[in-house]
Amino acid sequence: MSLLEVRNLEVHFRVRPRGAAGSGTLLRAVNDVSFSVEPGETVGLIGESGCGKTTLGRAVIRIIEPAAGEILFEGQDIRGLSRGQLRTLRRKFQMIFQDPYGSLDPRMKIEDTVGEALDIHRLAPDRAARRRRVLELLDDVGLDPSHAGRYPHEFSGGQRQRIGIARALAVEPKFIVCDEPVSALDVSVQAQIVNLLQELQHRHGLAYLFIAHDLAVIEHISRRIMVMYLGKIVECGLTGAVCGTPKHPYTQALISAVPVLDPVAKRSRIVLSGDIPSPLEIPTGCPFHPRCPIAEARCKTEVPALREISPGHWASCHLVPPGINALP
Repeated sequence: MSLLEVRNLEVHFRVRPRGAAGSGTLLRAVNDVSFSVEPGETVGLIGESGCGKTTLGRAVIRIIEPAAGEILFEGQDIRGLSRGQLRTLRRKFQMIFQDPYGSLDPRMKIEDTVGEALDIHRLAPDRAARRRRVLELLDDVGLDPSHAGRYPHEFSGGQRQRIGIARALAVEPKFIVCDEPVSALDVSVQAQIVNLLQELQHRHGLAYLFIAHDLAVIEHISRRIMVMYLGKIVECGLTGAVCGTPKHPYTQALISAVPVLDPVAKRSRIVLSGDIPSPLEIPTGCPFHPRCPIAEARCKTEVPALREISPGHWASCHLVPPGINALP
């Protein structure tokens, strides 16, 4: 049984200009998304800014309420849980936020930031046990336990993100949504945080939904990858298949933009025309057709289904099969 199974998830928002009358325009931030995460697995989610990645990550742990679909965690549909029931279950799934500066309360000492979850879930019988657990968590993420009495402004961005990771680990979760946890950090620090997340995964048996816009990071850490465009998954599969033999034109364009370290290797760059459309005005048919270099007439009217084109490799494109050649 999968640890997490998401079926036909949708997240909608009503957008109304300030001062305007009426119910506003429906924004489909997440549109009919299904996927699963196995115990101890990392599933990567990649796409352009504004495509709905963060909204999807928050919806699967009910920080944002979905409009439709099912979210099964260990076989239990968490959409039907009351607030009290969900609060108890939240021990099993947590989130690491993108901004290591804004996600920490500047008025709280690190000991209290990390220990707050212990208090909420009553995981420490007394203050001495609480402090011991906080110091263990700080050591687990590579921070000096003696700094527990300091405030967030006394730490660097990478250190603050480690604090955020320690806070997520405090309740011993099984699943963590990592919402672009390295995008705000320097490149050298990014590698340290990614390596730390992998070490913690092996040590504690964690499963991750790892959200990022950097394909190189996603490829390094993920067992499977999902590519998102305008709220829909357009390609997914094992990392080697998606990155080695991409089938969807959007995935091919993303991979063509990744720098190649080998000076002898050559890769043809695919430059997409135009900008990503507004999610308030999603194109008819295939949402990618206005920017697709190989779009046909039916792409403008027919929505392509997400089909399995080879074992474990799925893509939503009318032209697959017959196949689209892999990148040179």
